[in-house]
Amino acid sequence: MTQADPSELSICIMTRDDLDRAIDWASAEGWNPGLKDADCFMTVDRTGFLVGCLGDEPIASISVVRYSGAFGFLGFYIVRPDQRGCGFGYRLWQAGMDYLEDRTIGLDGVVAQQENYARSGFVLAHRNVRYGGSPQIDTPSDTRLRQVTPEIIDAVLAYDRPFFAAPREAFLRCWLQPDTRTAMALVEDGNVRGYGVMRACRSGYKIGPLFADGEREADLLFQALASQAKGASVFLDLPEPNQAAIRLAAQYNLSPVFETARMYRGEKPDLPLSRTYGITTFELG
Repeated sequence: MTQADPSELSICIMTRDDLDRAIDWASAEGWNPGLKDADCFMTVDRTGFLVGCLGDEPIASISVVRYSGAFGFLGFYIVRPDQRGCGFGYRLWQAGMDYLEDRTIGLDGVVAQQENYARSGFVLAHRNVRYGGSPQIDTPSDTRLRQVTPEIIDAVLAYDRPFFAAPREAFLRCWLQPDTRTAMALVEDGNVRGYGVMRACRSGYKIGPLFADGEREADLLFQALASQAKGASVFLDLPEPNQAAIRLAAQYNLSPVFETARMYRGEKPDLPLSRTYGITTFELG
């Protein structure tokens, strides 16, 4: 069978069905996406999700969301296995780079692709490592722990701001909705000292983000969230430079199961990794 030429690839903005398909592809690649991620992803940049098709057949995906005029994030860069090695992925990649223009771009790429990303100007910042296990945890009793409700959501949004390279209020207002996720904050003397979110995934549950002022606060939030999993698998995507986060994972018998290379093209954001115990998502940063 004659291989199609990359120029035959048509590139369009994803429909919601296209994004659901891309999430299925990500699941097949071992990324273990959340069950209700798509709606929140699309709040960031409705036109930043691209699909590549041969005729009417989708064969490749990429997300290139514009968080602001200065920062974007790349994810879902997947070519269907039977169409790899033909140049389709690179053509879609070029379209995505064009869409993000001269913004600083972040990505979490599989380690095997790190050299390819470097050829496009991306520089390694650090590794993110997914830890997983089935912790047996009782729900902690601490009056500082509060569910994220409308009464404190603005304070949580303000707390989140230093942890990300651009404002992401629309995304977080969706991400913190209690009907699809469990969101907890640690509030002391009226001030947010940390917060975390747990959501159901294709396999088990994932905690992300998990941001806290210190180890004790992160531990309490982790207990409050992971205890709701009732012994099911729990995953935490943590930045390797944060040794306190690694200690937290080890304390609850979580082991490394997956890793990515966090890379940036352009100026690397100055983020508080020492207070980052779990990143939000590999797909959108």
